[in-house]
Amino acid sequence: MMTIFKALLENMRPRQWTKNLLLFAGVIFAQRLGETACLTRAFLGFAVFCLASGAVYIFNDIADRELDRLHPYKRLRPIVSGRLPLDWAVRGCLSLLVICLISSWLLGPEFLGMVGLFFLWNWLYTRWLKRVPVLDVMGIGMSFVIRATAGVMVLLAACPGVGISPWLLLCTFFLSLFLGFCKRRDELLRQGSGPGTTRPVLRDYSEPMLNALIGGSFALTTMMYALYTMWPSTLEHFGTDDLIYTVPFVLIGMGRYLYLVFLEDMGGKPHEILLNDIFIQVIVVGWIGVAIKIIGI
Repeated sequence: MMTIFKALLENMRPRQWTKNLLLFAGVIFAQRLGETACLTRAFLGFAVFCLASGAVYIFNDIADRELDRLHPYKRLRPIVSGRLPLDWAVRGCLSLLVICLISSWLLGPEFLGMVGLFFLWNWLYTRWLKRVPVLDVMGIGMSFVIRATAGVMVLLAACPGVGISPWLLLCTFFLSLFLGFCKRRDELLRQGSGPGTTRPVLRDYSEPMLNALIGGSFALTTMMYALYTMWPSTLEHFGTDDLIYTVPFVLIGMGRYLYLVFLEDMGGKPHEILLNDIFIQVIVVGWIGVAIKIIGI
């Protein structure tokens, strides 16, 4: 029994839960990090989305198990390898779904709506969007937008006056496109686009096309963030124009990522780069530290 639970936890991919740190963006940029009630709700929202992500990963692996058998490392995942029986995977996925919906209901109807939308959107992605070129990566981008919005919605009950910044959503969306297209490029170079590929949508991509999409999303991400730091509403909200000094961190961090993608062939696992690359970690910590100092949380 313990072996099955370990396999279930592995299939929930806790190393990828770093994506859910985006839920803290709301409490940081609302300047409520010092308020215990707001910070507690942000942590609870993060925990719910970690479980929700785990449920989505299990569902994806159930749906894709036949294709995953052909993949060099996905075939080692618990469901495909047989370490997690299919019936236990289904039970685990449904249990996580129920736990997430009940927990999000307790945190408020707005947050419940975002968790429900997260599940619905990922079901749509698995069943359709992931097979359509460009839309497959945009589908991933929308999952991050939902996370960012949920990070604000979870605060509403305890932190009146908190709002959603369209700049936060735009920066989140374009950054996720950048990471997604980098991942598709890595997959294309490793698997090719022939009939034997384990991701059929790669047949509709080419390396020049992905290079152009990566360059475009890089430019849009940096432009949106730079505009955000100088926009009148941003200056009014924070009472300073010093946020522009965080722009170099974004440029250097994304430039480092491009280096790892194009010269080190490391674009396939964005979460692994965040966990393992010291340079990226220093940039992220530096950006957070400078932003918090400027915002005055």
